[in-house]
Amino acid sequence: MKNHLIRFNVKAGLAIVMLTGLSACSTLGVEPWEKDQLARADMALDSEKLDMALDDHIYFSKEGTSGGRSLAGGGCGCN
Repeated sequence: MKNHLIRFNVKAGLAIVMLTGLSACSTLGVEPWEKDQLARADMALDSEKLDMALDDHIYFSKEGTSGGRSLAGGGCGCN
């Protein structure tokens, strides 16, 4: 009898975990009233100019390229 109760508790616990996991996926996406928080300047990927300059330095050092982010060209000299 005791073994049966343990199996039931395990199955009930597993069902609760699965239902919780499935219901967590129902809130995906950004609601219109939440977009103002994501549009803040400090939430941008390039909000810090020093971080952006360091990232560019590392990228161009590794790639052997020069120029800005939107210019064509590579380390081989081709355009």
